[in-house]
Amino acid sequence: MPGPDRTPSERLDELEIKASYAEDLLNQPKITVYRQQQQIDALQRALVALRQQLPEPGGTAPGGSLRDEIPPHY
Repeated sequence: MPGPDRTPSERLDELEIKASYAEDLLNQPKITVYRQQQQIDALQRALVALRQQLPEPGGTAPGGSLRDEIPPHY
């Protein structure tokens, strides 16, 4: 509704609409960052769980012995 014949009420409505769109644009990155942080947290928990499943360095597999680790040609 551009034009000099707009009433102050119409101008105010137009400004409120523009402010609403601007606010939405500002909130979109915040929502994206929040979701990404949730994904990072989930990935960190998964990584911790996977690390707990790995055998200790220099240790033997549970229930195994050093003899089991010798290649068969020896």
